Amino acid sequence: MKQHAVFLNCSLKSSEELSNTQALMDEVAQRFERRQITCEHVRIVDYQVGYGITDNAGPEDEWPKIIEKLKDADIVIIGTPIWLGEKSSVSKKVLERMDGSQEITNKEGQPFFYNKVAGVVVTGNEDGAKNAISSILFGLSYLGYTVPPESYTYWLGEAGPGPSFIEAEGHQHAFTMNQVKKMVHNLSYFASLHAEHKIPPTENE
Repeated sequence: MKQHAVFLNCSLKSSEELSNTQALMDEVAQRFERRQITCEHVRIVDYQVGYGITDNAGPEDEWPKIIEKLKDADIVIIGTPIWLGEKSSVSKKVLERMDGSQEITNKEGQPFFYNKVAGVVVTGNEDGAKNAISSILFGLSYLGYTVPPESYTYWLGEAGPGPSFIEAEGHQHAFTMNQVKKMVHNLSYFASLHAEHKIPPTENE
């Protein structure tokens, strides 16, 4: 079964601006594509996404468009920069909107996040990557996504201002790129497991 991955870039920058988080997500996407996994990238700030714990915040809200993309995905990757030692405010808003979308179900009556796998990509110039990864992965697991082992990668520059991922040629960083390889392998493998073995709806109705 052909797999499809959706990347939610929670940068504070629009797609017209260079994003270091996007650059690292592109490294992940390239490896997916080598496995014949199709990829779609969504820059959240390009959309009018309202605040709240709801699946639809009104006529101007474009979150429902993103929901349709998530429904089509077998693999979902959230990417975030680090600001003040934390994941971005955009990533927090995405998790809140996903939380408000749990009543949208699949054919078995489960939240539509079920039988999909999820991972995280983080970039920044200060500590906070592991904190961001742990909070995002917990949130995704809480919603119903399957979180395989080592389903993340991150890159951090030196403390304080300095070169970011692109300028520092982070794509050559051994640990970061090894994690890219691991997360792609594990996410693809677990997605293939779900394609053959769905989580039974018993007790999840």
